[in-house]
Order: sequence, then structure tokens, then C-alpha cells
Amino acid sequence: MEIVRKMTLASRPESVNELQKMIKEKFSIDFDFCLSYEDPDFDGQLCSLVDIEELPQKAVLKLVRSESDASSIASDDTIILPHAMTPERAQRWPDVFPVPAFSYEVELILGEGNFNHERTGKTLKLSRGQKHDILETLAAKMHSFKAYPNDKEISLVAEALVTTHPCLREAGSQTGWYGWKNSLKFKMGNFRTKLSRAGYSEVAVNSGKRSRNNPDKQSPHTNIKRPKRAEVNFLPNFPKGEDGASLERQRLQIVDEVMKTDKNLPLIAKLMQTTFSLRRKEVINDDLPVGEILERWPALKMESQICAEFHRITNINLKNHFYAELDRHVPRLQSLFRKKAARTGKVSEVLDQLFNTYDLQEQVDVNVRRAAVLRALPTYLHEDDSGFLKLWDALSDEPQIDNIPVGLLLISATSTDAALFCPEKVAVVLEGNTVVDFPTFADAFVMLFALIYALHLSYPKDLANTFDFIQKVLMGLEDGKLKPRVLSLKNDILSTE
Repeated sequence: MEIVRKMTLASRPESVNELQKMIKEKFSIDFDFCLSYEDPDFDGQLCSLVDIEELPQKAVLKLVRSESDASSIASDDTIILPHAMTPERAQRWPDVFPVPAFSYEVELILGEGNFNHERTGKTLKLSRGQKHDILETLAAKMHSFKAYPNDKEISLVAEALVTTHPCLREAGSQTGWYGWKNSLKFKMGNFRTKLSRAGYSEVAVNSGKRSRNNPDKQSPHTNIKRPKRAEVNFLPNFPKGEDGASLERQRLQIVDEVMKTDKNLPLIAKLMQTTFSLRRKEVINDDLPVGEILERWPALKMESQICAEFHRITNINLKNHFYAELDRHVPRLQSLFRKKAARTGKVSEVLDQLFNTYDLQEQVDVNVRRAAVLRALPTYLHEDDSGFLKLWDALSDEPQIDNIPVGLLLISATSTDAALFCPEKVAVVLEGNTVVDFPTFADAFVMLFALIYALHLSYPKDLANTFDFIQKVLMGLEDGKLKPRVLSLKNDILSTE
């Protein structure tokens, strides 16, 4: 029998761990547990709480005893978690790198070295074995966040190391850690080589290139497959106990279930989670066409599974994060766009026409405001969306979308200006075919963005700045590099906040 309790918090806890402690104290719980919550994006289905920001303001939580707890009892109602089974990586690269603990011997030496450095300023000279231990441990910790850290991220690790252990600072280096940075670069390369030989998919996919023994293969510097949009789980290995044949059987089960009128959504979600690694292999390694992937994985046409797939790849709740950030910036963005519209020039003329149409809308709700900002964004960033957006009068002939690789089709029974913001529905177009449709422009836009991640597609060439802004500014999936126009807009919207 389930016990229901109510708990009111004065403010949102800073972390999931803090929330667990508060629950333990409030209800005098003496066992370890994990938290699941009813996710409104998945029709109230249970999802594991990994990030405290995903928790709605009013939430229904369920306590699930940890497997390590001796009194834990397995039950069917705690297995089916749509997108919350712990992925290979549960965290993105942190803002402050947490320096891990090293071996017992090295920790003793560093403790003594830090003490002496504080008194005398003397740095510590490590043996080859001790330095190897430090580099190996740091490489493993870096890999827990990202297999291919960039130059800036490796610099942050080196800086964090000498900040935590000042006795390791290099006297002859201007930064104090430049040598550590170079050593970490080489160590990460060696670490990936070891993982590749062990069969780790994310790095093994780039092995077997041209070499002295394989002169006919691809150049080692071409067609490198690695995360380029801050993906956290890019190409995971098959789950333990599963192989290609067993996952293929589950894929066929998904196909059968999706075809049913009365779909078992929890079962589909569970199977989609289990087969995630097989799907990524087909998308990344096999490079199958979009149509074939969607035919093999029809659940990727379901809104709940598009959101879940994005969560598996990035560990970010798609709709919660996107709409929270978009709605936070809408007033400022509208102000910037209107100021631009009041000036002269081609961009200003297009923005002025768009907002004149917007101001004539009889009813302006949150969906219309979102649509207006998303429609104006490409123009403000000096981009042409004519090859991305198409308006189709549903009473006319079939729309001409064969030449649209990635885009949106606004469907309306009339060709009035209102259809620009409030079409009857908006369809996602991939490789000249409509895939799935949604009731609002913003819903279709964010689902298209998620499908680009799920299917490993390129952004529309004419809208590189627009999607860069969505990814790095709104969604926070940043790699430290912003295009000039995007950086300028980000500075403008944050300047008064």
C-alpha cells in the first residue's frame, strides 16, 4: 500500500541531494532512496529526478528505495521510467571542475606538499609513477563528462588541479599549469586509445583509420564522429546483457506497439530507453537516411519520445527548459526587434511588416508572443528563412516541400496574415516529407530542434545563427564559441537583466 504525504517548501532546493535530505528529516525516513516525479511533458508518467531544475513548481514525487538498501523490494511500478534510467553520463561538463581524490599514497604526498608550500612556497617534485596516477585519475574524471574535451576545458582542469593543490604549480610557467595542460592533452589521447581497444563505442568509432598497416582506409583526420553540439550521451555502448540481436527484437516490439490503436505508452518508453544505444549506432555509425530511421523507429514521431530522446542525449528537459528561457527573454527580445524595426534598411522593413501584422492580431496569448519572437529571430540575425518556412493553404494543391531538407510547414485553411502566427497546425518537414505536426509554431520549432539532435542532422545552412542562438543561448548547450551576431544578441538581451 502506498502512503501519500504532502510537503510544502519555502523555496526550491539547490540540488536533488538537498531535497532528499529535507524529505528524510520531514518524514523521519532512515533508508536511502531515489526520487521520481510525474512529468507533465509525458502525461504524468514517472521520470527519475536527476536535475532539480526539471522539477515542476507543484510536483508529485515518488520515493523508490535504492537497490543497495537491504529492505528494497523490486516491483513493476518502479521500472517503467520513460527517459530517466541513468544514462552513461548523468552530467554535462561542470562550470567548476571537481578535482577527484587520487590514490592514498599520492593524497598523502600532496597533503604534505600543500602544507610545506603554504609555509615556504616550495613546490613538490613528483615521481613518474605519482604523476601518472594524477593524470590517469584526471583523465577518467574528464571522460565521465566528455570523451573529447576541448582546449579550453582541459585548461580549466589544469587550473583546477594547481588551485586545489598549490604545491603542483609550475614555477617556470606564466599560468602555473601550462605543462599540466599539455600532459593532460596527451593523457586523454592515450586514455581514448585504451577505451577504443576495449570496445568503447564513442571512441572506437573513430579508430581503424588509415595507417601503415591499413593504407587504403580513410585519413585519420576525416569523418571524425564526435559530439559537436554539447551532447552528453553521444554514442553509448549496448546495455549490459544486451546485444544487437536482443535489441533488434525489442525494436520490432516497439514497431508493433506503435501500430496499435491503444498504445502501451509506458512499455514503448521503457523499450525506447533500452534500445537507445542501438538507435544511436544506426544514426551515427551506419548514417542511415532520415526516412529509413523513422520507419525503423516510428516512436520518434511521438512527441513524448522526441522529448525523451533529447533528454537521453543532452540530460536536459526539452520543453521545460526551452519555454522557461524563451518566455524569460520574450519581452527583451520583442523590445530589441521593435527598435530595429523602427530604423531603415531591408532588415528593418521586414521586421516592421512582421510586427504590424502581429499588432493586428485580435487575440495575443503566450503562443502568439512566442511565435512572433521565433519568426522575427532569423530576420534580426540577418538570415533568410524562406527556404525553412512554408505557408500552405490546406484547400489548395499539395505543398511544394520536396526541396526542404529541414523546415516547418504552416498549415491553414486561409492565407490570411493571422496564419503567420496562428496556423491551424505546423508540420515538421525532414528531407521533403512531413514527419509530425503540432498545434503551435513554438511546439513545432522546439520539436524540430530536438529531432535534429535525435537524428544527428545539420542545421539549415541559411539559419546557422538562429539555431546557434537556440542551442547555446536558450538551451544552454554551449561549447564556448558563439558566432559574432549571436554573441551580440546575447549581450543585448542580458545587458539589462
